[in-house]
Amino acid sequence: MTSAETSDTLRIALVQLRSGRDPAANLDATSALVREAARDGARYVQTPEVTNLMELDRDVLFEKLREEADDATLAALRQLAKELGIFLHIGSLALKISDKKAVNRAFMIGPDGEIIARYDKIHMFDVDLGNGESYRESSAYRPGERAILANVGAFRFGLTICYDLRFPSLYRALAEGGAKVLTVPSAFTRPTGEAHWHVLLRARAIENGAYVLAAAQGGKHENGRETFGHSLVVDPWGRVIAEGGADPGVILAEIDLKEVAAARARIPSLSNGRRFEIAEPGQTIGHLSVVRASS
Repeated sequence: MTSAETSDTLRIALVQLRSGRDPAANLDATSALVREAARDGARYVQTPEVTNLMELDRDVLFEKLREEADDATLAALRQLAKELGIFLHIGSLALKISDKKAVNRAFMIGPDGEIIARYDKIHMFDVDLGNGESYRESSAYRPGERAILANVGAFRFGLTICYDLRFPSLYRALAEGGAKVLTVPSAFTRPTGEAHWHVLLRARAIENGAYVLAAAQGGKHENGRETFGHSLVVDPWGRVIAEGGADPGVILAEIDLKEVAAARARIPSLSNGRRFEIAEPGQTIGHLSVVRASS
């Protein structure tokens, strides 16, 4: 184990992309930026949601999708992580699981090229934005059902994807599970990004006293969709310490476990949480999560 893997600090990079409809071209663009991040000293590199493919046409999507074992992007990026000796967090890949369903799956790859963890996006983006844009992610994708944690050296990471950001109970569960870093690789639309991206990412950091790392898709894509970009690194006190713009590139920062400890000591909300009941007898709210009881 190297000193970098036992250190309380970690140099990280977010790769911002503008993925198109050709997985091979997307892989080339991703690989070049991951190499740039590694040259700049990043030990952990994160790519955005749907790194391999941005395709709105369902029939075309399923023609291009592959199962995990046959996906060329995953195989190539595993080899690249091994070559560079880095932790490579593939924000997500669209992968086929049947003729009619796919998964939106994140991968944490170790410096040996092996898969440390997989996470399937839990919350499906099914919305009408009111400006003519409509998304029905559940029509093509099967939602995940498990929250996932992964160790990157001395740091414990919680894995999420994009629309998960709007469900704070997931992040509290990850923090209570030991996560010091919360990850939100995304492909936020421009309207929702302009309205909510910064405030939601900062809120998740503040609520949990954790770093939030969010690599993003950005700009006008080949399929006509426009994403917000602005990949962010937020510290445990809610301060933005690194930010991208709208174009592809690499965003670098250093994160420090001492900052997590300091924030949680100042506002100990994780340890102060208590169980509670709904006041009205007989009322059931199935989506409401309760925090762990204090010991």
